Amino acid sequence: MKEKLFSWIDKSFPLAIELETELTKRPAVSPSSGGTGELEKCTFLENWLIAHGINQLERYDAPDPMANGGARPNLIATIPGSDEKKERLWIMSHLDVVPPGEEKLWDSDPWTVVQKNDSPGQRLIGRGTEDNQQGIVASILAALAFTEQNIKPKRTIKLYFAADEEVGSAYGIEWLVKNHRDLFKIDDMVLVPDGGDINGECIEIAEKNILWIKFVTKGRQGHGSRPDLGENAFIAGSDLALSLHYGLHKIFGDYDPLFDPGYSTFQPTKKEANVPNINTIPGEDIFYMDMRILPRYSPDSVLAEINKIKAGIEAKYHVTIEYSTIQEMVSKPTSPDALIVKKLGSAITEVYGVEPKPVGIGGGTMAAHLRNIGIDCAVWTKTHETLHQPNEYALLDNIIGDAKVMALLAMS
Repeated sequence: MKEKLFSWIDKSFPLAIELETELTKRPAVSPSSGGTGELEKCTFLENWLIAHGINQLERYDAPDPMANGGARPNLIATIPGSDEKKERLWIMSHLDVVPPGEEKLWDSDPWTVVQKNDSPGQRLIGRGTEDNQQGIVASILAALAFTEQNIKPKRTIKLYFAADEEVGSAYGIEWLVKNHRDLFKIDDMVLVPDGGDINGECIEIAEKNILWIKFVTKGRQGHGSRPDLGENAFIAGSDLALSLHYGLHKIFGDYDPLFDPGYSTFQPTKKEANVPNINTIPGEDIFYMDMRILPRYSPDSVLAEINKIKAGIEAKYHVTIEYSTIQEMVSKPTSPDALIVKKLGSAITEVYGVEPKPVGIGGGTMAAHLRNIGIDCAVWTKTHETLHQPNEYALLDNIIGDAKVMALLAMS
């Protein structure tokens, strides 16, 4: 059976190219990032699956008035297995992508797939081709390897194509867990093909805790020639950003070799515009921080230190500082001895010839939401790690290899 499945997958290059091309030309950017959501992409995928014989489909639309159609679609495809007593296999990938960024850094249109056959292999270039369409396409090819040949997998396959992963999953897996908890069973095996390494040997079993915070510093606006009559919110905010960056890193400075990097990170990221002209001292300044915290530290302990640093800056510059949490996620780990980790490791070795190892990552995948309700998850794919970069690409060989790994999991 394995040889028959692998033979079909080896001949599926045209389908992989077709799907990557069609998915890429339908941008699925979150409204909070300037897009319209995933509806067009999801509708195309739904129709494509039906046309190819996968018709046991369910749509769960999370209401979002900012999105096209007023909804963020979550699509689940089911391929029934021959043994109902076996744990079900979920493969969870996400429909949404990040914006292209500076388009001048791209060598081609980000929304049009370009094929190149050079080092490191046959590449499909375009926004979303690797993150996360490699996972989408590989999982579909694995499912089609069974359905196209009238072979029933031993365990039921559940393909989940999620909304909203790139900006926190509030309309995706988080919404699904809150509103449709009955979809998931405690013994489900879950693979999230949304993180990995160039050799395909890293199986992510743990994530750092996440804090995304918005800081608003309020001073007193004034003329640029009279700083003595104003309170420069930009200066105070800049000092706050640096004090948080270096101070929190020192306080929460433990090292854990499971993670890469093996320490907590506290990064100032987004910065909002303040005054529009040069000769005005800004009375308000806004910036954001992305914090990835080792699991041994709680977000509450970090927030307590933030309050201390904030108070010092307020006293130093005679300003007031407010902050709000944009995203907070605490993730339980998956045991390295969990069934999904063991089965996945064996399949990776058989297909790619490498010895897998458990790792931790910076956090932010769909796995965290399921781990927190007691379901074991593994995050894995063989990736060239071009996600979010200009000229993002997926290797066709990786799509085909990942599909084989997924097929082995379904028949194990």
